[in-house]
Amino acid sequence: MLSSALSSRMPLAQLQPRLVLARSFHHSQQLAAGPPQQPKAPSAMYAQMMAQRRTKPPRNTIVKFVPQQEAWVVERMGRFSRILEPGLAILVPVLDRISYTQSLKEVAVEIPTQSAITQDNVTLELDGVLYYKVVDPYKASYGVANAEFSVTQLAQTTMRAEIGQMTLDTTLAERNTLNHNIVNAINAASESWGIACLRYEIRDIHPPVKVVEAMHSQVSAERSKRAQILESEGSRQSAINVAEGAKQAQILASEADKMQQINRAMGEAEAIRQTAQAEATAIERVAQAIRGTDGGELAASLHVAQQYVEAFGNIAKKGNTIVVPASANDIASMVTQAMSVFSSVTANQKQVHQAASKNLKSLDDNAGGFGSEQINH
Repeated sequence: MLSSALSSRMPLAQLQPRLVLARSFHHSQQLAAGPPQQPKAPSAMYAQMMAQRRTKPPRNTIVKFVPQQEAWVVERMGRFSRILEPGLAILVPVLDRISYTQSLKEVAVEIPTQSAITQDNVTLELDGVLYYKVVDPYKASYGVANAEFSVTQLAQTTMRAEIGQMTLDTTLAERNTLNHNIVNAINAASESWGIACLRYEIRDIHPPVKVVEAMHSQVSAERSKRAQILESEGSRQSAINVAEGAKQAQILASEADKMQQINRAMGEAEAIRQTAQAEATAIERVAQAIRGTDGGELAASLHVAQQYVEAFGNIAKKGNTIVVPASANDIASMVTQAMSVFSSVTANQKQVHQAASKNLKSLDDNAGGFGSEQINH
């Protein structure tokens, strides 16, 4: 338009509005195109070139060399003909055309971040990595338009469905189960595409900030609870141990006191027994001396009179109270009274010995009769 106006030598007053219109049109085109693009880095350009080379099928040059781990789908006159294996391949010019090239290597696809709602209505942000492999080049070429895009979308929808069946705690604790379920669901749906999903890994799970804070609070409360429980258990066990120790100490102390009392009683009983035996022996010997010696009774009377005089002389030495017998001056009567007591005691001892001998004899007779009756029976 501007060149036609210049060639026709239009007046300047008419040309100026057209120049302004052309400038505004050029400026609008620049705005629509966006900011100027920076030159791509060599690695990005190489990756883009390799992607175009993989997506664009090679041309028919009659003789072709198929690379390892690739499968080329050949069509003849627009219809599927065969799949070229790695190595040398001969194509018919004009009639044969390489329509698809499929890589048989394992491919890792990054699943972008997406939102999913758990069974307990918690919104999560998840991303992952999907590993798949083409197992049937024919189905991968004719069964789906874009295999990588389709499997990525299938992984996203499957992950949302699996997350919706699990609670937040189950999702965080059972990642392996979730990955396994996603792989099985993808393989069941992509069987007709000639693609096998090898594994799926959830990379990051991002719960909401408030949920994370609540989880931290829950963990802190749980740890505080465990600490208090352990502390109370320790106090309880300590109190039990102290009580058990006090109980055992009391038991041992009572056992020791019991043994001490038993030993003391046994000692006292043994002392009494020894004293009684000594006194009995002494009395027995005195009695034998009195009975077996001429003038023994006179000697005993003399000894009793001497003890009486000594005791009467020591009456006022140990106390202020004095008990004086009625016949204190009659020593002969006192000696006679003491000897009568001695004679009565001796007579009583003889009677006791005679009764004991009769009892022993009757017991022996009864024992002999009982033994003879048993022998007769």
